[in-house]
Amino acid sequence: MVVVSATACSKSNAAPAAPTPPPPQLTAPALDTPSDDEQLSTLRPELTVKNGTTNQPTGTRTYEFQIADNTAFAPVAVTGTGVAENAGGKTSFTSPQDLQPTTRMYWRARMVQGTTNSEWSATGKFKTRLAGFNRPGELYDPLVHGETIGIVGGSGNITWVPGEGVRLNDALAYVVYDLPQVLLTGELSVEVTGLRPGGPCCKVRVFSILDRLGGLSSSSPYSMNAQYRGVNGNPDNCICFKAIFGNNALGLEPTTSQRLGMSYLLDPSKVYLWRGVWTRDSYRLIVREGGATGPLVYDFAIQSAQANWNPSKMYAFLGTDNGRFDVLDGTLRGITLRNLWVGSTPRPNTLGNAIAPAP
Repeated sequence: MVVVSATACSKSNAAPAAPTPPPPQLTAPALDTPSDDEQLSTLRPELTVKNGTTNQPTGTRTYEFQIADNTAFAPVAVTGTGVAENAGGKTSFTSPQDLQPTTRMYWRARMVQGTTNSEWSATGKFKTRLAGFNRPGELYDPLVHGETIGIVGGSGNITWVPGEGVRLNDALAYVVYDLPQVLLTGELSVEVTGLRPGGPCCKVRVFSILDRLGGLSSSSPYSMNAQYRGVNGNPDNCICFKAIFGNNALGLEPTTSQRLGMSYLLDPSKVYLWRGVWTRDSYRLIVREGGATGPLVYDFAIQSAQANWNPSKMYAFLGTDNGRFDVLDGTLRGITLRNLWVGSTPRPNTLGNAIAPAP
């Protein structure tokens, strides 16, 4: 007997599986405008990139932009997301809000498709418009482009030094700012060059705040001033201050013995940031070489329970108008000032860095 074995065969009708599409691969956009470190005339710049590329022919392509005052982008000042790609090859984004004036800002962009992002582009930088403002709670005046938002007063003997600021040429010259709001606590700070030892006698002012115009500041019930005393300054070349908080008999001022340790041979070629900081019952003067994070030169504060800073009006001065009555207590002649800040909050560290050397 012959046994025949048969194997059953079956045929599948299933279609072959479709090939898996490659994952999205996006290349970063390239910066186009503004040019690197360009000085702009606006606080709301338009930023343009050359479009990135993708291996996915379909799917909406958008861009994300970031603007910050630091290269770490922490924090980010402005973020623009969902910016639709322009088919012409370049995509633009305009800041929807004013950026900080007179400041070097940094920006970057990346391409987005679905849930995939490209790498960030290279980081670019630009400088915002050189502009000042005087509004309730904060005042800023760059003073580096031949104009001021204040009023030049006294003798009017000033010189605009391009890129450096306003030079006060005699004891009667000053720039004054009418503050729209009384600041019960706050700060006046400004960058100063031209400070040299052996200067004029005696209690000459770098800056001051008064509660009135046209009067003898030493008889005002509310005043503050910062000094770099010259010859016969008791002692010579000392940094000092005086603040009168509500009573002419009450002056917050270093004593004679304290001033003996406060003489400094400042370099006229260097920039010094002077900061006068006050509360309702205290005044503090801080001087640093080079800027907000530079070496500390001077830091002294006085507090008094009897003090009460509560003027009905405030005027901020570069120099002072006291020189019209007594030049020995007037403006420190020959100093150049820029990047003035008066505010109820501390001075922003990046304010004015548009005119600093590029990092």
